Amino acid sequence: MYNSRSKNVVSKGVSMKVSGFTFLKNGQMLGYPFIASIRSILPIVDEFVIALGPCDDDTENMLEALQEPKLRIIHTAWNDKMKDRGYVYGQQKMIAQFNCTGDWIFYLEADEVIHEADLSNIVSAMQQYLDDDEVEALVFDYLHFYGNKNSYLWSPGWYRRAPRILKNSIRSYAPDGLFWLILEKNKTGRYPKAALAGATMYHYGWVRSEAQMNLKSSQVQQYWNKAHTSIDYSKIPQSIIREYTGTHPEVVKAWLPEAEGVFCADPDYRPSRKEKKHLWMLRLEEIFGIELSKKHYTLVRR
Repeated sequence: MYNSRSKNVVSKGVSMKVSGFTFLKNGQMLGYPFIASIRSILPIVDEFVIALGPCDDDTENMLEALQEPKLRIIHTAWNDKMKDRGYVYGQQKMIAQFNCTGDWIFYLEADEVIHEADLSNIVSAMQQYLDDDEVEALVFDYLHFYGNKNSYLWSPGWYRRAPRILKNSIRSYAPDGLFWLILEKNKTGRYPKAALAGATMYHYGWVRSEAQMNLKSSQVQQYWNKAHTSIDYSKIPQSIIREYTGTHPEVVKAWLPEAEGVFCADPDYRPSRKEKKHLWMLRLEEIFGIELSKKHYTLVRR
């Protein structure tokens, strides 16, 4: 197993500094596996910066209990008057990012976890592209687990890949928590030019209990200028739910609820217009061998 207190990543004469970072607020109350998320990349980062908003739970105590010298917590305030398209998330993400000092910055959302089997591939990709000026970011394949640990979603409505590692030497900003834009000119942003990380991101946001998901939604939808509506995991097309037969990262296994079999959706559920669109797109992907999910990057290396 990797040592979470490893020193700077050095291999084959290539030395680089790597910063991990995230933002958090009430992570424990809202059911995020944030401890597992952070621990999953500690072996390959030199520091992990956390923008920590005001919490009404044990999130900060849980972070301090790690007694991890690589962690650096920055206490922040949230602008509750900012309700436009998740920009508060972008603000918090950038507070943490602007305090990173590495050559590469590795962003993890609090419900995203890296498998220990992928760590060496990630390090190799960072080393390979460190001095390649055409590559600004590294892209991960995604597994969106849904309902339980044995089920994931496969649909163009759920992004299949996303950048999570970015060079810290380029001008970038985040309009929300999900993606980056690169500033080539003062008023123009574009998606980063990217290569594949050769690794998978394990996304567990939709595995937490429905009660926690509804609590999370009731607290965060305000930042997207949306009203909270009750979430029922069963209200989804069964056809996009697939069985997962692989292993989960060791650090998240204790957090994952026990489950048997594939999650079963409501057989009487009727897809929304948007879901029908995605089902047609999925059919087109199968027929023509194309990939139609949203991409917040431009792939320049494979």
